[in-house]
Amino acid sequence: MTDLLNILLPPGKISLKVGLYFGSYNPVHIGHLAIANFLVEYGGIDQLWFVLSPQNPHKSKENLLNDYDRLEMMHIAVGNDHRFRVSDIEFRLPRPSYTSDTLAYLAEKYPNHHFSIIMGSDNLMNFHKWKNYESILEHYGVIVYPRPGFGSEMINAYPKVRIVSAPQMDISSTFIREAIRTGKNIRHFLPPGVWEYIDKMGFYKD
Repeated sequence: MTDLLNILLPPGKISLKVGLYFGSYNPVHIGHLAIANFLVEYGGIDQLWFVLSPQNPHKSKENLLNDYDRLEMMHIAVGNDHRFRVSDIEFRLPRPSYTSDTLAYLAEKYPNHHFSIIMGSDNLMNFHKWKNYESILEHYGVIVYPRPGFGSEMINAYPKVRIVSAPQMDISSTFIREAIRTGKNIRHFLPPGVWEYIDKMGFYKD
C-alpha cells in the first residue's frame, strides 16, 4: 500500500507546520472533519495529516474494520481538499504502534517540517502514560481541542501544550456504529461518500 504523502510531499522539499491527527477512524465522521477544518484555519498549522492507526489483532472485525476499508473511507472523506493528507504510515511501522516512534520516523523523513500532534482533552488526561511523552513535549508541538465532559485542568501540568478553542463535537465513531447496528439513519453524521460506502458494503450492521 503506497503512502500518498510520499508522492504529494517529497521529503525535504517543502517546509510546513503539520498537525498529526491520529485515530482509528472507524468510521470517519463529520466531527473529525469539523475539528480538522477548524485547526487548519485557526490552529496555526499549514496542513493536517490524518494518521490512521492499524488494526488491533485483539479486536474483532465488528469492532474495527480492516485497514483498507478505513483508509478508503478516509480518502473519500478528504477528497481533493489540499489542506488535508491521509497517511497509512503506521500500517507499515513495527507494532505495537507508539506515537513517539511515528513522530521520530516522520521527523527523519521530512526534516524541514515542524510536527505537532493533535488530541482531544480526554486524551490529555492520560498523556503522562504515553511512551516517551517527555520527549514528545520537548521536540514536538501538542495541540489540544476540547471534548465534552473533559476540562483543560491538566494544561498546567504541561506548559508546552496549546489549547485551541475549537467547537465541541459530541459525536463519536462508537455512536455511529451503534446507530447503524440498530437501524438508525444517520447519513448526515457522515461525509456523503462515506455514508454511501458504508451502506453499500453493509458495515456495522451485525
